[in-house]
Amino acid sequence: MSDLNPQNSSITAAIPADDRPPCWAIVPAAGVGARMGANLPKQYLKLEGKTILEHTVERLLQIPYLKGVVLVINPFDEILPTLELIHHPKIQIVEGGQERCDSVLNGLYALENRLKPLDWGLVHDAARPCVQLQDIDQMVAELEEHLVGGILGVPVSDTVKRLNENYGIEETVDRRVLWQAQTPQMFRYGVLLQSLRQALQAGETITDEASAVELANYVPLMIEGRRDNIKITRPEDLPMAELILKLQQQ
Repeated sequence: MSDLNPQNSSITAAIPADDRPPCWAIVPAAGVGARMGANLPKQYLKLEGKTILEHTVERLLQIPYLKGVVLVINPFDEILPTLELIHHPKIQIVEGGQERCDSVLNGLYALENRLKPLDWGLVHDAARPCVQLQDIDQMVAELEEHLVGGILGVPVSDTVKRLNENYGIEETVDRRVLWQAQTPQMFRYGVLLQSLRQALQAGETITDEASAVELANYVPLMIEGRRDNIKITRPEDLPMAELILKLQQQ
Protein backbone atom coordinates (compact mmCIF):
# COMPACT_ATOMS: atom_id res chain seq x y z
CA MET A 1 0.00 0.00 0.00
CA SER A 2 2.50 2.56 -1.23
CA ASP A 3 0.02 5.45 -1.16
CA LEU A 4 -0.40 5.04 2.60
CA ASN A 5 3.19 5.36 3.79
CA PRO A 6 3.35 6.25 7.53
CA GLN A 7 6.07 8.78 6.77
CA ASN A 8 3.48 10.80 4.86
CA SER A 9 0.93 10.63 7.65
CA SER A 10 0.91 14.32 8.55
CA ILE A 11 0.51 15.71 5.01
CA THR A 12 -2.66 16.14 3.03
CA ALA A 13 -3.80 14.94 -0.36
CA ALA A 14 -5.59 17.24 -2.80
CA ILE A 15 -9.04 15.68 -3.06
CA PRO A 16 -11.75 17.87 -4.64
CA ALA A 17 -14.86 18.27 -2.51
CA ASP A 18 -17.04 16.98 -5.35
CA ASP A 19 -15.05 13.74 -5.41
CA ARG A 20 -15.43 12.87 -1.71
CA PRO A 21 -14.49 9.19 -1.22
CA PRO A 22 -17.23 6.83 -0.03
CA CYS A 23 -17.72 6.50 3.75
CA TRP A 24 -19.22 3.60 5.69
CA ALA A 25 -19.86 3.46 9.44
CA ILE A 26 -18.98 0.46 11.59
CA VAL A 27 -20.75 0.08 14.93
CA PRO A 28 -19.27 -2.67 17.15
CA ALA A 29 -22.20 -3.95 19.23
CA ALA A 30 -21.09 -7.43 20.25
CA GLY A 31 -20.20 -6.63 23.86
CA VAL A 32 -22.14 -7.62 26.96
CA GLY A 33 -21.61 -4.41 28.96
CA ALA A 34 -20.61 -6.14 32.21
CA ARG A 35 -19.94 -2.87 34.05
CA MET A 36 -23.59 -1.85 33.70
CA GLY A 37 -24.67 -4.72 35.95
CA ALA A 38 -27.81 -5.19 33.83
CA ASN A 39 -29.47 -8.43 32.77
CA LEU A 40 -28.96 -7.65 29.08
CA PRO A 41 -26.25 -5.97 26.96
CA LYS A 42 -26.12 -2.22 27.61
CA GLN A 43 -26.84 -1.33 23.96
CA TYR A 44 -30.34 -2.74 24.48
CA LEU A 45 -31.21 -0.75 27.58
CA LYS A 46 -33.97 1.78 26.94
CA LEU A 47 -33.69 5.55 26.59
CA GLU A 48 -36.76 7.61 25.74
CA GLY A 49 -38.66 4.51 24.62
CA LYS A 50 -35.91 3.17 22.33
CA THR A 51 -32.82 1.07 22.85
CA ILE A 52 -29.48 2.84 23.11
CA LEU A 53 -28.43 1.12 19.89
CA GLU A 54 -31.46 2.43 18.02
CA HIS A 55 -30.72 5.99 19.11
CA THR A 56 -27.08 5.65 18.05
CA VAL A 57 -27.69 4.09 14.65
CA GLU A 58 -30.64 6.33 13.78
CA ARG A 59 -28.42 9.33 14.41
CA LEU A 60 -25.73 7.96 12.09
CA LEU A 61 -28.31 7.26 9.40
CA GLN A 62 -29.07 10.99 9.30
CA ILE A 63 -25.62 11.63 7.78
CA PRO A 64 -26.48 12.23 4.11
CA TYR A 65 -23.08 11.23 2.68
CA LEU A 66 -22.88 7.95 4.63
CA LYS A 67 -23.21 4.95 2.30
CA GLY A 68 -24.28 2.54 5.01
CA VAL A 69 -23.83 1.18 8.54
CA VAL A 70 -22.24 -2.17 9.40
CA LEU A 71 -23.64 -3.45 12.70
CA VAL A 72 -21.25 -5.96 14.25
CA ILE A 73 -23.15 -8.11 16.74
CA ASN A 74 -22.74 -11.10 19.01
CA PRO A 75 -23.51 -14.34 17.11
CA PHE A 76 -25.96 -15.28 19.89
CA ASP A 77 -27.77 -11.92 19.87
CA GLU A 78 -31.51 -12.59 20.14
CA ILE A 79 -32.61 -8.97 20.60
CA LEU A 80 -31.47 -7.24 17.42
CA PRO A 81 -33.67 -9.45 15.16
CA THR A 82 -36.72 -8.13 17.05
CA LEU A 83 -35.91 -4.48 16.24
CA GLU A 84 -37.26 -2.70 13.19
CA LEU A 85 -33.78 -1.27 12.71
CA ILE A 86 -32.44 -4.32 10.88
CA HIS A 87 -34.84 -3.78 7.98
CA HIS A 88 -33.29 -0.45 7.02
CA PRO A 89 -31.76 -0.72 3.51
CA LYS A 90 -28.51 0.96 4.61
CA ILE A 91 -27.79 -1.51 7.42
CA GLN A 92 -25.60 -4.61 7.06
CA ILE A 93 -25.27 -7.17 9.87
CA VAL A 94 -21.91 -8.85 10.57
CA GLU A 95 -20.88 -11.33 13.27
CA GLY A 96 -18.52 -9.93 15.90
CA GLY A 97 -15.33 -11.32 17.44
CA GLN A 98 -13.94 -11.88 20.91
CA GLU A 99 -12.71 -8.31 21.47
CA ARG A 100 -13.80 -4.93 20.13
CA CYS A 101 -10.84 -4.80 17.72
CA ASP A 102 -11.79 -8.22 16.33
CA SER A 103 -15.33 -6.99 15.75
CA VAL A 104 -14.17 -3.82 13.99
CA LEU A 105 -11.84 -5.89 11.81
CA ASN A 106 -14.76 -8.18 10.88
CA GLY A 107 -16.70 -5.07 9.89
CA LEU A 108 -13.82 -3.89 7.72
CA TYR A 109 -13.56 -7.29 6.05
CA ALA A 110 -17.26 -7.08 5.20
CA LEU A 111 -16.53 -3.88 3.25
CA GLU A 112 -13.57 -5.17 1.24
CA ASN A 113 -15.59 -5.26 -1.98
CA ARG A 114 -17.11 -1.82 -1.37
CA LEU A 115 -14.22 0.37 -0.24
CA LYS A 116 -10.82 1.25 -1.69
CA PRO A 117 -7.75 2.08 0.44
CA LEU A 118 -8.39 5.84 0.39
CA ASP A 119 -12.11 5.56 1.17
CA TRP A 120 -13.32 6.20 4.70
CA GLY A 121 -14.28 3.92 7.58
CA LEU A 122 -16.06 5.64 10.48
CA VAL A 123 -16.17 3.63 13.72
CA HIS A 124 -18.65 4.67 16.41
CA ASP A 125 -19.45 3.20 19.82
CA ALA A 126 -22.87 1.58 20.07
CA ALA A 127 -23.24 3.21 23.51
CA ARG A 128 -22.69 6.82 22.35
CA PRO A 129 -26.24 7.87 21.40
CA CYS A 130 -25.73 11.58 22.09
CA VAL A 131 -23.14 12.42 19.40
CA GLN A 132 -24.08 15.60 17.54
CA LEU A 133 -24.23 15.55 13.75
CA GLN A 134 -22.55 18.96 13.66
CA ASP A 135 -19.48 17.43 15.32
CA ILE A 136 -19.36 14.63 12.75
CA ASP A 137 -19.68 17.17 9.93
CA GLN A 138 -16.83 19.18 11.46
CA MET A 139 -14.64 16.08 11.71
CA VAL A 140 -15.35 15.07 8.12
CA ALA A 141 -14.57 18.59 6.89
CA GLU A 142 -11.26 18.74 8.76
CA LEU A 143 -10.20 15.27 7.61
CA GLU A 144 -11.33 15.57 4.00
CA GLU A 145 -7.79 15.90 2.63
CA HIS A 146 -5.94 14.06 5.42
CA LEU A 147 -4.16 10.88 4.36
CA VAL A 148 -4.72 9.04 7.66
CA GLY A 149 -7.78 10.22 9.58
CA GLY A 150 -8.62 11.30 13.08
CA ILE A 151 -10.99 11.21 16.01
CA LEU A 152 -13.33 13.32 18.08
CA GLY A 153 -12.18 14.17 21.59
CA VAL A 154 -12.21 16.79 24.33
CA PRO A 155 -9.41 18.34 26.40
CA VAL A 156 -9.04 16.97 29.93
CA SER A 157 -10.46 19.55 32.32
CA ASP A 158 -9.84 17.85 35.67
CA THR A 159 -6.52 17.66 37.45
CA VAL A 160 -4.94 14.29 36.60
CA LYS A 161 -2.88 12.26 39.08
CA ARG A 162 -0.46 9.41 38.38
CA LEU A 163 -0.64 6.65 41.04
CA ASN A 164 1.68 3.90 42.17
CA GLU A 165 0.57 0.29 42.50
CA ASN A 166 -0.76 0.97 46.01
CA TYR A 167 -2.96 3.87 44.84
CA GLY A 168 -0.60 6.43 46.30
CA ILE A 169 -0.29 9.67 44.32
CA GLU A 170 3.14 9.99 42.74
CA GLU A 171 2.69 13.10 40.62
CA THR A 172 0.29 15.54 39.02
CA VAL A 173 0.29 15.13 35.24
CA ASP A 174 0.35 18.15 32.92
CA ARG A 175 -3.19 18.11 31.53
CA ARG A 176 -2.47 20.65 28.78
CA VAL A 177 -1.41 17.84 26.44
CA LEU A 178 -4.09 15.34 27.53
CA TRP A 179 -7.34 14.71 25.67
CA GLN A 180 -10.17 12.22 26.22
CA ALA A 181 -10.79 10.15 23.12
CA GLN A 182 -14.34 9.80 21.84
CA THR A 183 -15.97 8.33 18.76
CA PRO A 184 -16.59 8.53 15.88
CA GLN A 185 -13.05 7.73 14.83
CA MET A 186 -12.64 8.04 11.07
CA PHE A 187 -9.74 6.64 9.07
CA ARG A 188 -8.80 5.79 5.53
CA TYR A 189 -10.00 2.25 4.95
CA GLY A 190 -6.55 0.93 4.00
CA VAL A 191 -4.86 2.58 6.99
CA LEU A 192 -7.32 1.18 9.53
CA LEU A 193 -7.41 -2.31 8.03
CA GLN A 194 -3.62 -2.53 7.88
CA SER A 195 -3.15 -1.09 11.39
CA LEU A 196 -5.63 -3.41 13.10
CA ARG A 197 -4.20 -6.46 11.35
CA GLN A 198 -0.65 -5.59 12.43
CA ALA A 199 -1.64 -4.81 16.02
CA LEU A 200 -3.56 -8.06 16.45
CA GLN A 201 -0.75 -10.11 14.91
CA ALA A 202 1.70 -8.47 17.33
CA GLY A 203 -0.55 -9.17 20.31
CA GLU A 204 -0.86 -5.47 21.17
CA THR A 205 -3.55 -4.13 23.50
CA ILE A 206 -5.96 -2.05 21.42
CA THR A 207 -8.22 0.29 23.40
CA ASP A 208 -9.59 2.16 20.39
CA GLU A 209 -9.01 2.33 16.64
CA ALA A 210 -6.63 5.29 16.99
CA SER A 211 -4.31 3.27 19.24
CA ALA A 212 -3.84 0.69 16.47
CA VAL A 213 -3.19 3.44 13.93
CA GLU A 214 -0.64 5.06 16.26
CA LEU A 215 1.18 1.73 16.73
CA ALA A 216 1.54 1.54 12.95
CA ASN A 217 3.41 4.88 13.10
CA TYR A 218 0.66 6.98 11.59
CA VAL A 219 -0.32 10.32 13.13
CA PRO A 220 -4.11 10.72 13.50
CA LEU A 221 -5.65 14.16 13.92
CA MET A 222 -7.60 15.17 17.05
CA ILE A 223 -10.78 17.17 16.40
CA GLU A 224 -12.46 18.83 19.36
CA GLY A 225 -15.99 17.61 19.99
CA ARG A 226 -18.51 18.18 22.78
CA ARG A 227 -18.58 16.89 26.32
CA ASP A 228 -22.16 15.68 25.99
CA ASN A 229 -20.98 12.93 23.60
CA ILE A 230 -20.84 10.55 26.56
CA LYS A 231 -20.34 6.80 26.44
CA ILE A 232 -22.83 4.84 28.52
CA THR A 233 -20.68 2.50 30.59
CA ARG A 234 -22.01 2.52 34.15
CA PRO A 235 -25.53 2.69 35.64
CA GLU A 236 -25.20 6.38 36.52
CA ASP A 237 -24.54 7.20 32.83
CA LEU A 238 -28.04 6.16 31.79
CA PRO A 239 -30.04 9.02 33.39
CA MET A 240 -27.34 11.47 32.26
CA ALA A 241 -27.71 10.32 28.64
CA GLU A 242 -31.49 10.56 28.89
CA LEU A 243 -31.22 14.14 30.11
CA ILE A 244 -28.80 15.04 27.31
CA LEU A 245 -31.14 13.59 24.67
CA LYS A 246 -34.05 15.60 26.05
CA LEU A 247 -32.00 18.81 26.03
CA GLN A 248 -30.83 18.15 22.46
CA GLN A 249 -34.41 17.62 21.31
CA GLN A 250 -35.35 21.01 22.75
